[in-house]
Amino acid sequence: MSTTSGPQPDPSAIGRLQKVPFAILPDPPSLFRRRSERFAVLAQQGPLASYLRFLSQIAGIQAELAVSLPGTSALSPDIVERARQNGMPPLDRATLPAEGALHETVARFLDAVIEVEMPAPAAGALAALQTMPADERAGMLTHVVAASVPVEDLPQHLFLSAATQIHAARLASRLDPGRLVPVGAGLCPVCGGPPAVSMIAGHQGAEGARYAACSFCGALWNEVRVKCLACGSTKGVGYKHAEDGDEATIKAETCDSCRGWVKVQYQNKNPSLEALADDVASLGLDLLMQQTEFRRAGFNPFLIGY
Repeated sequence: MSTTSGPQPDPSAIGRLQKVPFAILPDPPSLFRRRSERFAVLAQQGPLASYLRFLSQIAGIQAELAVSLPGTSALSPDIVERARQNGMPPLDRATLPAEGALHETVARFLDAVIEVEMPAPAAGALAALQTMPADERAGMLTHVVAASVPVEDLPQHLFLSAATQIHAARLASRLDPGRLVPVGAGLCPVCGGPPAVSMIAGHQGAEGARYAACSFCGALWNEVRVKCLACGSTKGVGYKHAEDGDEATIKAETCDSCRGWVKVQYQNKNPSLEALADDVASLGLDLLMQQTEFRRAGFNPFLIGY
């Protein structure tokens, strides 16, 4: 593993002096369709091929349901304005497990995912979820929205996380990005969740800008370069990467202050990168980082257990 550190640890990270949007909200069908396609490409080789194919099918179902589910109600303007004035996310994750719309989405997702080819343990977890009492399933959803999943129930929570992503992304898509404000160091301005990764944009109009990606609601939000997304520190930030040298398109951004790390994906070098898909596919970097003193601060429900 290679390491760079110092006051300017990422010399390619200057970006253009232009104003970029603070928040970019998801278009759920496009988000999940592109994720499905990227998982499929990444599954063409490597030791994670079978898992990536499975996740490609999961994302494909997410894309279909994002279109076919009944329309979602937009959050009340009063709620959005109150959140804005108090520097809080308008989407309260803690209230979602009580929402009937989320439970309908979960039920529709579990019915659809039966068709996916999966290993026996996953099939058993799916069968258990389908026959589980509603209150028990709601209890498991509280773990999903809190990004805190019990290790003994990983397969069930993977399915519930995927279903919740659909519901949260559809709610996020109804917001006005211009009404969103920063809510804390490295926190999603829509739902308050931690980032999965951050990305260096390569698309026109935001080239070189850094966006953090939420694995819960699919929102992207602008963050300054060379800043820890776990604690907000701009000191002692460094970068570690594997075999590709300084041209690596995925690196671990580390922080000497809190000893946390979050992946940085360089879309400006590889436009094909997709936040969650390439996070899973770059598991090798996670395994390398497990040998260091740093702890992963990014959260991706599809990497729980690794």
